[in-house]
Amino acid sequence: MRAFREAVEAGDLDAVEALLAEDVVFSSPAVFKPYQGKAITAAILRTVAGVFEDFRYDRELTSADGRDHALVFSARVDDRELSGCDFIHVDEDGLIDALTVMVRPLSGLQALAAAMGAQFERIAKEAEARSV
Repeated sequence: MRAFREAVEAGDLDAVEALLAEDVVFSSPAVFKPYQGKAITAAILRTVAGVFEDFRYDRELTSADGRDHALVFSARVDDRELSGCDFIHVDEDGLIDALTVMVRPLSGLQALAAAMGAQFERIAKEAEARSV
């Protein structure tokens, strides 16, 4: 999704949040149960933007109907290089209603999970404040 990619690459997290449907489902590469809702998804994305270093999208794939997208990325967390993919589905209004992230290798995922886990209390508080 071009708008999402451009917003992420520009670091415009307000624009990223504006692209999320209220009922978006975010599936993390490190947690089994998906997160439900715009507030928690936006809080997670804001945090991961600060955790990733040297983030860049390398490729973008789009389905024929334009509702499914795959954005392949590269980044670093501390000294761990990783690659991954954001799988995005948009609803009838063009808003993101599903976002699934995959990351490899395992050592990169472990570094990401540790960095995000260390901030999860703050993420949850930010999400709660945004949903009020």
